Amino acid sequence: MNLNKLITTTVSFAIALCVSVATQAQDNRHASMHKDYIAGIGNNANKIKNEETNKFVKGVLGNETEELTVSDIDEQFGWDSPRVNCYGGIEIPATAKIDVTGFHMPVPGELTSAYGYRPRFRRMHRGVDLNLNTGDTVRAAFNGRVRIVNYEARGYGKYVVIRHDNGLETVYGHFSKHLVERNQFVKAGEPIGLGGNTGRSFGAHLHFETRYLGVAINPAAIIDFENATVHSDVFTFNKTTYQNSRNYSPAAAQKSYAKKSYKSKAKKSKYSKSKSKKSKKYSKSKSKKSKATASAKTKKSKSSKKRR
Repeated sequence: MNLNKLITTTVSFAIALCVSVATQAQDNRHASMHKDYIAGIGNNANKIKNEETNKFVKGVLGNETEELTVSDIDEQFGWDSPRVNCYGGIEIPATAKIDVTGFHMPVPGELTSAYGYRPRFRRMHRGVDLNLNTGDTVRAAFNGRVRIVNYEARGYGKYVVIRHDNGLETVYGHFSKHLVERNQFVKAGEPIGLGGNTGRSFGAHLHFETRYLGVAINPAAIIDFENATVHSDVFTFNKTTYQNSRNYSPAAAQKSYAKKSYKSKAKKSKYSKSKSKKSKKYSKSKSKKSKATASAKTKKSKSSKKRR
């Protein structure tokens, strides 16, 4: 009797234990499913948010910028830095190919001061100066996003820094008025400010810089300012030559050749005119001398006749 009771109790305990284990497994499986479901909702929400944001960006910048997304730009180095060169300490590659298609001239004015060292001020001029009048519209050189809108009394004055999806940053200085805000997306050719004479400036002009990972490239190495276009669709950055300007575009070369040819012709023409003038002067002088000699001979002849 006692044995039967013991067996019954053991069997009941085993059944209860199995039921408990099965219930726990089910609870764990349910918790896991719930967790996956919540995560899925979060991912979908983020996906929807990103899609909406990128859709907005495409609406602002157009179909040309399908590869440009908010997340790509936000993750770039030093975005929140107030410095023009926010890449301190980063390794600069020896060479890099940069797509410069879609360029737009910031202003139509001619280049008035080149990139390079200025002995007069004993400092480096890290951009070029372009002529304009106060109030003239300054435009973005490439599609991009505004990183800095600021004022620097002893330097750029009112200035703007734009980061572009081709890896470049452009700097625009001495504005009289800003027309953009920080984090704003702009298209090439879109107004970003009005020209002026603010900061360290001795007359209305645009100070324009092109930078790659903080390195100030000579803008004339990328842009043919005389013809208001880029030298080529791809600029090859090189650590040893980025400070050199170039004049390789066919249009610029042709124009340069025409100028040289014109100067050469003008010089020859000037020389021939000068030679002609000298020849005329010499002829006149010779003519006067011969007349004077003839006159002297006549007088001498008359004098000798009188004596006789």
